[in-house]
Amino acid sequence: MGRRALEGPDGQKGTIRALEGPDGQKGTIRAPGGQKGTIRVDYSELKKVIDALRDEVAAVKEKQIEIHRLLLTAIDTENKYRDEKIRELDDRMTDLEQYSRINDVIITGLHIRPRSFARAVATNNGSRTEPEEEDVASAEQQVVAFLQAKDIHLNCSHIEACHPLPMRKHITERTNDNRDQRPDTPRVILRFTNRKHKIALLKEWKKLKGTDVYLNEHLVKRNANIAKEARDLRKNKKIQQTWTRNCKVFIKLNGDTPEEAKVMVIRSIEELGKY
Repeated sequence: MGRRALEGPDGQKGTIRALEGPDGQKGTIRAPGGQKGTIRVDYSELKKVIDALRDEVAAVKEKQIEIHRLLLTAIDTENKYRDEKIRELDDRMTDLEQYSRINDVIITGLHIRPRSFARAVATNNGSRTEPEEEDVASAEQQVVAFLQAKDIHLNCSHIEACHPLPMRKHITERTNDNRDQRPDTPRVILRFTNRKHKIALLKEWKKLKGTDVYLNEHLVKRNANIAKEARDLRKNKKIQQTWTRNCKVFIKLNGDTPEEAKVMVIRSIEELGKY
């Protein structure tokens, strides 16, 4: 039981005396002027109101969770769509780059005589940035002469360009900060005016056996990685054969029947993961 001062509109004072109980006990109100009255507090109704408010809050929280879930789903869908578009654009760029190399042959292991010292110094001093015609012709003549010695005949009018590719460095061992580097195998690019001349040269690869000189198509990095992975599978006898044609990588599966020994075009590293 407690008392509380009450002031009426005309300045009269009184007190409120209330009883608290869980089942609606009576209390006494003393109003200004000394009049008395009673009030009943119904706690069960109050509990219903609180429970209803609690249910509404829970419903609002569930709606917020559902909205967040839908928002995250929409963001995830949009990100997947963008990733797919990026992959498509990357594939298109790679295909365009590969198509620009469709008439090229990479000759690996053929050593080309370097330019004269005077020409090299002139180039290093900045007086020349592009190889002169006689330099390019010299590389072309050396390639043609080597191939003719192996009974592979080329028509120089079918050659659009011929020049060595820059030498790369391979790290073979690392000890603390010291790196043991060895030069890469020399490579020469031979570009034909027509694809059929390139195909004709590639068919002569058997005549180069025992020379450590190899003929290959000019593959972009993605296709070169696919071809390397396919060769590793062949070495491990997980597939029968692998080869490239028109800068595409082909594999032949293991099997005794034509249905099992299928020939497939491989367009990504992931496709080789199943073999």
